[in-house]
This record gives sequence, structure tokens and C-alpha cells, in this order.
Amino acid sequence: MQLDLNLLTALDALLEEGSVAGAASRLHVTAPAMSRSLGRIRKATGDQILVRTGRSMVPTTRALAMRAQVHALVQQAHHLLSAQQELDLATLERVFTVRWHDALTAACGTALITAVHRQAPGIRLRLSAEPGTDDAELRRGEVDLESSSSPPTLPDIRHRLVGSDRLVVAVRPGHPLTEGPLSIERYAAAEHLTVSRRGSLRDPIDDALTTRGLERRVVAAGPTAAFALQLALDTDLVVTLPDAVTRAAREQLGLAVLPPPLPLPDAPLYLLWHRRYDDDRAHTWLRDLATETVQALFAPRPTLNSPSPTGPGSDGYAGRQPCGS
Repeated sequence: MQLDLNLLTALDALLEEGSVAGAASRLHVTAPAMSRSLGRIRKATGDQILVRTGRSMVPTTRALAMRAQVHALVQQAHHLLSAQQELDLATLERVFTVRWHDALTAACGTALITAVHRQAPGIRLRLSAEPGTDDAELRRGEVDLESSSSPPTLPDIRHRLVGSDRLVVAVRPGHPLTEGPLSIERYAAAEHLTVSRRGSLRDPIDDALTTRGLERRVVAAGPTAAFALQLALDTDLVVTLPDAVTRAAREQLGLAVLPPPLPLPDAPLYLLWHRRYDDDRAHTWLRDLATETVQALFAPRPTLNSPSPTGPGSDGYAGRQPCGS
């Protein structure tokens, strides 16, 4: 059965106006055209819809029963096909899935959830673990917003650079590397730990050392930054990782932080989403809020009148503040 959905608009006007002439005027069509539409409606429904009584027309029992539903359907169709309305955060209800690196979630998750709940209490936020790069989940709509250290390769995945983080060396308090200047030779000779979801025992730091004729000994790989920091606290292992996103966790553990003894490129941080959300106002609001929240992580800390202390458990140089601070 083929249905002309334009008949719903005609039926709504006929039931509201109670006459062919009135409905025609309302929809800016001729009375004969509206009369033909009424004939088609009668044929489709098997009901007279409007019957003449004297000089006027009155709705049938079935027409009265369907009037409210027809009107609601027409309004829903207009809303569905019209331009997007202004976003009302106070009444918005939706579930978003955000998949971030564990260190970024630990550093900014609380601030993001707090900001979302404050502005849009009907939004539910699902922070999922990051099992690895899976653009298919972004494409299928299973993940709304993702973090990455590199831009996507697929053209339908959008990205935004939200910041870049320097690398620092974290060790336990009293570690031998904290005694005296940290040379590149002493750094390479220490036992190291990498952070890798896939268990890789090599990362770009090894490439940087190789160009200088040095090689470090990586004895373990940890799946998360939290695990790596705890292991560094409990052992003599050295972990080199992004500064800002791990600062709160390092300070909580009381780890000593040292600058790398060789120049290392900053670690970029991107937010990724699928292009289907480019014109989605709610998603635009979320990614803008997430961008603002993450960028607070890289904002300079307020300078104090007295110099900051250096040494074990302290960064020893100007850093960035945690999210939401």
C-alpha cells in the first residue's frame, strides 16, 4: 500500500477548519484541489471524514477520534524535517559515550562529568575504557567522542587538536637518578617501563636514543599510566610519560619528576568524532565542553611570589594545572 503523507497535512487542516474552503485557504491551495484530497482521504480511510449538515460540514465519529493523533503526527513531521531548533540544555536527554585514554579520563573525567551535569542534568555520560584504535566504533555510532595521540587516517573521522603535552621522567623518591645531574648516559643505563595497551616494549624515546648511539633497557610494559606510576613508586623502574595528564596522579603518589636529558617532541592530544555529528547541536556542545575541559589541563599554573620548590616529589619547573582547577 502506497501512502501519500501529504494527505496527513490536508486531513489535519480539514479537521481543524471543518470545511474544504477553510482548509484550502489555510494550505494555500484551491478549493477543487482540497476537495480532491478529501476524496483521496475518504478512499484511503474508508470513512466520509466530513459530512454536510445544512450549510456546514461536521466530522464523523472516526474523524473526531483521530483528530488529536493526526495533528500530533503532522507537528512531529514538521519538527523532524525543519531546521534544528535551539538547543535547550535544561531539557535535553541523551546518552553520550566518551572513550578517552585512561590518564586523560583520570585527569579530566571528574571535571567533564561535573560540567555536563551542571549544564544539562538530563545528559548521561558513559566513560568507556580505551581498548585501542577502533575507528569502526566511531563510524557505527557506538562511540561519540574519542581521544587520540594522532590524527585519524579515514576521511569521515573528524579531529581537533586540543593541546600538546611535554614528556617528563617519573621515579620513586630517593631513586639514584635524583642524585646529581641526569645525563643521557645515566638515563639510558637505567631500567625502564613503557606504557602500552598492546604491551609494546619500544616507543619513540628508543628511536631518539638510537640516533645518539644509545639504547635503554625496557624490562616491562604496563597497560595504563596509573599502573606504570604505581610500579615506578614500588620499584627502581623509570617511566617517561606526558606531564599534564599524569600530574595529579604523580603528586598523589609523591613521585619525583625529572626533565628528560634529551630533547623529545611534545605528545599531541586530539579529540575524534564521526562526521555524522558535524551538524548535531548537542554533540557540538559536548565536544566544545570537552575541549574547554581538556585545555584547562594545559593552562599555566598561577605564579606565586615565592619560588616553587624543587626536588623529589616536585616538578621543579613551571607546569600546567589539572582539569577543573
